[in-house]
Amino acid sequence: MWRLARGRPLTVAFARGRPLAVAAASGGPGGWYEWAAQSTAVRWAEEGLVGLQAAAGLPWWAAIACGAALLRTAVTLPLAAHQGRLLAKLENLQPEIKKLAERLRYEVSVRGKQQRWSEKVARFHFKKNLRRIITELYIRDNCHPFKATLLVWVQIPMWVCVSLALRNCSVGARGSEVQEQFSAGGALWFTDLTAPDSTWILPVSLGLLNLLIVEIFASQKMEVSRFQKFATNFFRVVSVVMIPVAATVPSSMALYWLSSSFVGLSHNLLLRSPTFRRLCCIPRTKSDSDTPYRDIVAALTT
Repeated sequence: MWRLARGRPLTVAFARGRPLAVAAASGGPGGWYEWAAQSTAVRWAEEGLVGLQAAAGLPWWAAIACGAALLRTAVTLPLAAHQGRLLAKLENLQPEIKKLAERLRYEVSVRGKQQRWSEKVARFHFKKNLRRIITELYIRDNCHPFKATLLVWVQIPMWVCVSLALRNCSVGARGSEVQEQFSAGGALWFTDLTAPDSTWILPVSLGLLNLLIVEIFASQKMEVSRFQKFATNFFRVVSVVMIPVAATVPSSMALYWLSSSFVGLSHNLLLRSPTFRRLCCIPRTKSDSDTPYRDIVAALTT
């Protein structure tokens, strides 16, 4: 045959300068959350935040926003560009895969008649050899789909660690000095970063921004599979659910989430630019547009 060579983790009560304790006994309702909050990675994140604020001399609200921008630019932007290269290669492989699948189907049909295979046996051989051929193509072009998930495996743990570090600073786990700085380190309507945003401006802004990101991603897909529809609806629900969650956590966390999402949206838009894609060596695909921003506006307004 042819081959190719916490229990209540986010509802902590706050008293100025002295947070109420959260249950953290081993096996208790907050045990796993407290274990994560005291982990080495979270401690590193705390040190990084305190070091950044001290070095830059910024108020804490600005240090949090700048820290989010710095992390997203230094860590996730290069990974997002790498993901873009992989996805472009995968898209460009589809015509070749389709052509090879047609040829394989013909060869399996001929062999099946010679060997008197049943339809079930012929289908088994077709799927088995097609998987092998596709794997060989992925190896040839170094674009296995699993590699495109690297961004998620880095971004989510980083987001969690920084969030927990800000939570520790807000509730006094880092020390009363840092907590006092947080209590007076806000701005505008959220002057106390250790307290939730009672106006809900940060939480609602976060939800709307995340919904915008989801809709922009959804507008990219010309042909949407059932799984992609499910994923889009799932992230829409998550974006809405994050609003009440962000309203119950310290404003420092909500500010970080909002800043991170805003920078992420900016990077996603930047990665749509044909010029920037060329700088990142992202191969051009059939679905690429010369007017991506005009297309996004058109898709969101229709």
